[in-house]
Amino acid sequence: MAQHTQNSSKSVPKLRLGTRQSPLAVAQAEETRRRLCAAHGWDEDAVELVKVRASGDKIQDRPLADIGGKALWTRELDIWLAEGKIDAAVHSMKDVETIRPDSLTIAAILPRADVRDVLIGAASVNAIPRGARIGTSAPRRAAQMLHHRPDCTIVFFRGNVATRLAKLAVGEADVTLLAAAGLERLGQTGTGTPLPADEWLPAPAQGAIGIECNTADAETCRLIGAINDPASQHTVMAERALLAALGGTCHSPIAVLTAIDGDQINMRASLFSSDGLERVDGTMRFAAEDLDAAADLGRDLLDRASPAIRTLFTGLS
Repeated sequence: MAQHTQNSSKSVPKLRLGTRQSPLAVAQAEETRRRLCAAHGWDEDAVELVKVRASGDKIQDRPLADIGGKALWTRELDIWLAEGKIDAAVHSMKDVETIRPDSLTIAAILPRADVRDVLIGAASVNAIPRGARIGTSAPRRAAQMLHHRPDCTIVFFRGNVATRLAKLAVGEADVTLLAAAGLERLGQTGTGTPLPADEWLPAPAQGAIGIECNTADAETCRLIGAINDPASQHTVMAERALLAALGGTCHSPIAVLTAIDGDQINMRASLFSSDGLERVDGTMRFAAEDLDAAADLGRDLLDRASPAIRTLFTGLS
C-alpha cells in the first residue's frame, strides 16, 4: 500500500511504481508518473520508479514462446507486488498474459498511442527486395509478412529497440518491424515507414500502457484509476477478451484492429497459419463493454479456420 509522506504541509502518498529497466519500459513508467502527478497535484518525488531486470530482458538468444512466453515480462514485477516491494507495476499491455491472477487488477490503461507497425529498411512492403531477410521474433509479424511476401525469409531477431536497429545496421537482416508507439516514446518518430493499420493489422493491445495493482489494495487501485482512459480501456479489454476466446499464445499469429465509435466498438481480426499461406478474417460491431461479443468473434474465427490455423490456438476443443 502507498506510504504517506508530508509534502507542502499536506499528506500525500508515496507510490512505488515497478518497471522493467529497459529504456522503453522506463519511458512508459515516466509517462505514468507524469500523469499521476498531474491528476493528483503531486510533486514528482511522490512517485518512485523501482526498476527490475525481467527474465525476458535477460534471455536474448531464444524466442520467448519457447522459454516461458509473456510471463517472462511480468514474473519479477508480480513477485514484487505480492511481496509489497512495489505498489503498482507498469506494463506494455501487449506483453501481459491474457489470463491474470485474481489477486491482481489492471487499474488503469493510459490513452493508447499509435497502434501501427513501422517498417524499417524499405519504403513499403511491396518495395522490399525479392528474397529479403525479415528480422522478427513475432509470429504475427512473420506470418503477416509471409502472407504478403512469400518470397521473403524470416530470421530470428530479438532485443530492445536499440539492439534491433543495431542488428539491422550490421546486416543481420534486410528489413525489420517495430511498434510505432515504442519509437514515439523513445523520441524516434522519424525512423522507418508506418504501415497503414487497416492494411497491416497490429498486435492485440499494441500501443497500450497498463498499470496493475494488488486487488486487495483498494486505495492504490483508486489512485491509479484516476488516470484510466475509458476508450483505451474498452478497446484493450475487448482485444484481450478476443485473445482469451481464441486461446492465443506466443506462438499464435493473431492481428486485430479495434476502434471506438461512440459507445460502440468496431473490431477486425485476422488469424494466420505460421507460414502465412492461410488466413481467416472477421469483423464485428458491438457495445463497448460487451466483452462476450469480442469472444464470439474469436470463436467464429476458429470455427472457420483451417486446421493449419486452428492448431496454433487452444480455444477450440
